[in-house]
Amino acid sequence: MTPAVSIVIPTLNGMATLPALLDAVDAQDDAEAREVVVVDSGSTDGTPDHARARGARLLTVSRFDHGETRNAGVAAARAPLVVLVVQDARPIGADWLRRLLEPLRSCPRTAGAFARQVPRADAHPAIRMNLERWVASGDRPRVVELDADAFQRLSPAKRLERCAFDNVCAAIRRDVWARHPFRPASIAEDLQWSRDVLLAGYRIVYEPSASVEHSHDRSAWYELARTWVLHQRLHELFGLRAIPTLPALARSLALTMAAHHRLVRRHGAATFSGAWRRAMSLAIAWPLGQYIGGWTAARGLTGWRPGGV
Repeated sequence: MTPAVSIVIPTLNGMATLPALLDAVDAQDDAEAREVVVVDSGSTDGTPDHARARGARLLTVSRFDHGETRNAGVAAARAPLVVLVVQDARPIGADWLRRLLEPLRSCPRTAGAFARQVPRADAHPAIRMNLERWVASGDRPRVVELDADAFQRLSPAKRLERCAFDNVCAAIRRDVWARHPFRPASIAEDLQWSRDVLLAGYRIVYEPSASVEHSHDRSAWYELARTWVLHQRLHELFGLRAIPTLPALARSLALTMAAHHRLVRRHGAATFSGAWRRAMSLAIAWPLGQYIGGWTAARGLTGWRPGGV
């Protein structure tokens, strides 16, 4: 039987979180036939064996690329609707899948829909605050349509806001993907795809009634490096320089450090405690990454980037 929906999960050493994700998929109340496709990038912790044991179809790729790895999974999918979800996202509720797919089932012009992200219970307060600023944390649904003339008239920040899309948890129409596949990318393949399909005349939906638990407490260096590379891409895609000058960087550092200090104190963390030091390190990493990313991109130095992302 051809499934009605394929769920594509890129994995790399995912045993800490993949079983809970598959449990949540199994618990969904959507009555349509579905399949799970796991695209593994060289796990050594038993992830491929677990995926097979749970009934997933397994693909292996030699290296991970945000766009190409997802393309491999979607190409192998047999259903007309494809859900993309990362290995460490946990769907919330038995109606997650049905609610995520509803915008695509109800309107053929909808190319993709993405879900709300809720931080994990143990997430650091600064991580929670940062996620709350992203479109995929809001509680109001939205439908976006955007033609090329309107796109050009928008400011860079508004272009990003209008093209928001997030492959942490999203659903796409496979026939649209066949005409507009993800492009090879180290990051932001989802934003680029959203921009491409919007300018091709489709619509993108944010559906907050479908939600997943997802957040990361990663090192300040990782956050700096990831933000640096992301803002190179945001300049490429939208012309965005979030922090364009050294004075703007100084202001952003001062404001972010003050905001993080107030935040962790409200949560009971003492000054110079571990939680406070982490908040301060993130308050430096995020603005600095935005500045360096935009600065290098504006000068054509996109090959100048940190490793480890």
